[in-house]
Amino acid sequence: MLFSDVVATSAAVGATRSRKEKSAALAAVLGRAAPEEVEPVTAWLAGDLRQGRIGTGWRTLSGLDAEVAAEPSLTVGRVDATLDDLAATSGTGSAARRRDLLAGLYGTATADEQRFLHRLLTGELRQGALEGLMVEAIAAAAEVPTATVRRAFMLSGRLPGTAVTALTGGAEALEVVALEVGRPIRPMLASPGDSLDAALAGLGPEVTVEHKLDGARIQVHRRGDEVRVWTRTLREITDGVPELIAQVRALPCETVVLDGETLALDDDGRPRPFQDTMSRFGSDGPDGQGSEAMLSPFFFDLLHLDGTDLVDAPLEQRLDALAGLLAGDAQAPLRMPGARRPSAEEAADVLETALESGHEGIVVKALDAPYAAGRRGKAWQKVKPVHTLDLVVLGAEWGYGRRTGSLSNIHLGARDPDGGDPVMVGKTFKGMTDELLAWQTATFPEYAREDGDGDGGGHGVVLLRPELVVEIALDGAQRSTRYPGGVALRFARVLRYRPDKTPAEADDLEEVRRLLST
Repeated sequence: MLFSDVVATSAAVGATRSRKEKSAALAAVLGRAAPEEVEPVTAWLAGDLRQGRIGTGWRTLSGLDAEVAAEPSLTVGRVDATLDDLAATSGTGSAARRRDLLAGLYGTATADEQRFLHRLLTGELRQGALEGLMVEAIAAAAEVPTATVRRAFMLSGRLPGTAVTALTGGAEALEVVALEVGRPIRPMLASPGDSLDAALAGLGPEVTVEHKLDGARIQVHRRGDEVRVWTRTLREITDGVPELIAQVRALPCETVVLDGETLALDDDGRPRPFQDTMSRFGSDGPDGQGSEAMLSPFFFDLLHLDGTDLVDAPLEQRLDALAGLLAGDAQAPLRMPGARRPSAEEAADVLETALESGHEGIVVKALDAPYAAGRRGKAWQKVKPVHTLDLVVLGAEWGYGRRTGSLSNIHLGARDPDGGDPVMVGKTFKGMTDELLAWQTATFPEYAREDGDGDGGGHGVVLLRPELVVEIALDGAQRSTRYPGGVALRFARVLRYRPDKTPAEADDLEEVRRLLST
């Protein structure tokens, strides 16, 4: 298959607002791909590289001076092989070798292909809903149920591999995919709840109400003495969290898969600043200064125990198994605080206790729900006293007055649920400390797009690649013709940056619109 077919499909997806048309275009190109081409094509159209990080970024690409091919001749195989070579290049002379490889690749690409490569290699193609669209497209191309593809993707954690399985083996091969201890699965997510009363009314009495911590999501796998830990984005952090490893290794089991949160606590047992937790994960976010704060885990789900998979079991069964595993006095502090089948008054007490302890709020979960990774359905609902949204930073304006010389007013985008670019829903300069302003000013130029208006001397707007996620507190939303989504944030202020989240995990436009009624 010609690389230009992939580029044309990406352009077609970006040119329509119709989810049906997007999915059909993606399915069509997947259907034409040879078996060995399915994995790279799926990864590229989802905005990723099959190889993961390859050591090539905007700085390297900006220095390229390559000819432009008049006609398309690049094949999918040639591009993928070059990316393999780039990923394998390291050591002395690697920078020059990468430039040579890129120059050779770009020199045989058309202008459209070069633009696509540039966006792919710099991360600008990572658009949130493309992953969901790709699941639908894979199902259509393989002529299998979408739910079957989604489940296999959840359990394997890799969309390109799931596409290969679907297109080469069909539904039968997908159904064989199972949880594998040592291979992370995609985490189940909670939807924002309007209030505790509304969550309880919607889910009924068969629920558990648990603390929502101001921490980081973790998934822990153990087989014998080997323990491995991943973040919510399935990035492995095993080497950086020895205290978590020791605690899980001490549990009375042989194999286990646990889902939970971790955070750094102060001497009084209250949460330390979020940055202290994230700095333990090698975060490049603001204030990530290599804190040595100890991490405490709090587990709220059990997906596998001693040879038995529990992902399809109702939450109540999983909680019973978790309670049994953590029944000893030494293990009791590892459980997420909460109450099962609480009365309205008891649920309110759980929320009050969580807030008094310095946590964000609570999560209300249906006891009959299986584990459905990646889906923000109503089975899990998070309730916080303050409205918050995780949004994508699209740009920043140079400040004036006391903020002259600092990148200050940030442009905020919600994820497009139909797979397009993030949709701008507002701006804010509130909630920024001097330290945060300094971090933004130093960091944002690394994410600058070539079409930005800022001149680097403190003038205009610096447009950014949609890669940074920031958590915003707000008083609600209002209808507006100023922004393309028809909605604008009310009294938005910065709480913190979220280096633990990708743009694919940002809140979408529909979640912003839900706040119109508040």
